Amino acid sequence: MSGYRGIRGPHKQMGSSSLRLARLAFYLAWTASLLPVQVVGLVLGCRWTSTLPVFYHRCCCRILGFQIRVIGSPTARRPVLFASNHVSYTDITVLGSVIPASFIAKAEVANWPFFGWLAKLQRSVFVDRQVRTAAKQRDAIGDRLAAGDALILFPEGTSGDGNRVLPFKSALFAAAQKGHGSPPVIVQPVSLAYTRLDGIPIGRLYRPFFAWYGDTDLAPHLWSMIGLGTVEVVVQFHSPTSFSDWGTRKSLAAYCHARVSGGVAAALFGRPQPMPEPPKAAARDPFPPPIPRPVAG
Repeated sequence: MSGYRGIRGPHKQMGSSSLRLARLAFYLAWTASLLPVQVVGLVLGCRWTSTLPVFYHRCCCRILGFQIRVIGSPTARRPVLFASNHVSYTDITVLGSVIPASFIAKAEVANWPFFGWLAKLQRSVFVDRQVRTAAKQRDAIGDRLAAGDALILFPEGTSGDGNRVLPFKSALFAAAQKGHGSPPVIVQPVSLAYTRLDGIPIGRLYRPFFAWYGDTDLAPHLWSMIGLGTVEVVVQFHSPTSFSDWGTRKSLAAYCHARVSGGVAAALFGRPQPMPEPPKAAARDPFPPPIPRPVAG
């Protein structure tokens, strides 16, 4: 299906064509200017290639009109697996602007024109989510974590409508289990919600402008979205945990799902939600409390 699920009549015509063209031109020019720098850095093995994407994505947020409000802080400990809900392709830019990490993406993304190249330049891990290859994908992620990397996982396995968080698939959480001689892996849940357009709360009617899910076509959705005004996106970092806190990947996935779901609901409805804490939180090193702070926009 092409078009925008749940949007009817004149609402489809929202946005400015001149703003779309200006944003698209600036985005392509900015990307073209930094792409060769990242390529050279990767070829030479420069350490700054892990942080240059953050600078790139922050500028992209400004170009595209995303104002990011961050609650809490990403852990500085490594290796770490960030587990976030997934709403749209723009999640890459939003999360990439606040987390110096690589993404775990579906295998088909590697073959996408343009976006596939960008994913490769950020050293993304491409996984085939079929059951028969689960062990192979787990090992690929585990190798990167064992090397001390930071990775971002979308455990829903697909993007949702932005109103709720889909069930988490627990298979890839097995990569967070400490192997022999490997450092312990920190797992930090992250919730992401598109909350306001030009200061006005985004309700269910307008959320499809930002949520890309189901069989919605990418090109018309992108063209509509970039013509809108300033969009507030709330990113909340929750209490970090580890595989050893829970003992099984399903329990770990359930904890992350509860925290992410609570964070999304709180951001959308403005009411704090009851959320679980890691069972050993009091016994581990303290983490910064969740304090709102503007980052990009």
